[in-house]
Amino acid sequence: MQLTTIGTGTAAPHPSRVSAAHLVQSGSVRLLLDCGSGAVHRMASLGVAWQDITHVALTHFHADHIADLPMLIMGWRWGQLPPRSAPVTVFGPVGTGALLEGMATVYGASILAPGFPLTVREIAPDEVVKLPDGVELEGFPVPHTPESMAYSVRDGARRLVYTGDTGPSEALGHWAAGCDLLLAECSLPEAMAIPSHLTPSQVGALAATAGAQQLVLTHFYPPVETVDLRGEVGALYHGPVVLATDGWHHTF
Repeated sequence: MQLTTIGTGTAAPHPSRVSAAHLVQSGSVRLLLDCGSGAVHRMASLGVAWQDITHVALTHFHADHIADLPMLIMGWRWGQLPPRSAPVTVFGPVGTGALLEGMATVYGASILAPGFPLTVREIAPDEVVKLPDGVELEGFPVPHTPESMAYSVRDGARRLVYTGDTGPSEALGHWAAGCDLLLAECSLPEAMAIPSHLTPSQVGALAATAGAQQLVLTHFYPPVETVDLRGEVGALYHGPVVLATDGWHHTF
């Protein structure tokens, strides 16, 4: 399994971080987790084969996690020759179908009928979806917006858990137990703590509860980058910690 962090930023414009997007590859599966603003052009600048993405999974409906999905669909149809013919499935929580219908109203009917098979599938919490080559995708509700979900991607014995945007959740930590890689938001410093995002110490507590083999931090608002992230996380979690950048990749 390979993870590439395409976009490690937030809604805040940033010179080197675009909004949330992460690519997981295993076998024939090319799964994009979120598709926030700037993600499509960032993939091009990084040399990531956006043309080969097979599945997209949205954690929730904030613009910094979905804004480039219409761009990606248009790129598959109009940004390459020949146009895409391979099927794509877009996963997401309840409401994803209505979200895509709304995008089609704004951007045109080709968003839902782009000239290649596009399936929209809503995932219920705790539902396990079988993808090709033995890959399994599972969602878990998290406290951010009413629809927000974390995702687990499992490939045999290997497991990646992506929190999406979340507030503190002991239940999430237990659900993520034993994961090989925890890709977790780390949005705000302790002085700016709010219920719907994580601070460094809260991420540390989450990773410790999960017993994650490795912790990869993402979704940084600029103020959180001014504090000692490794020190504050490391006070509670004693495993390896990576501060992801756009284009960081890891095979495990």
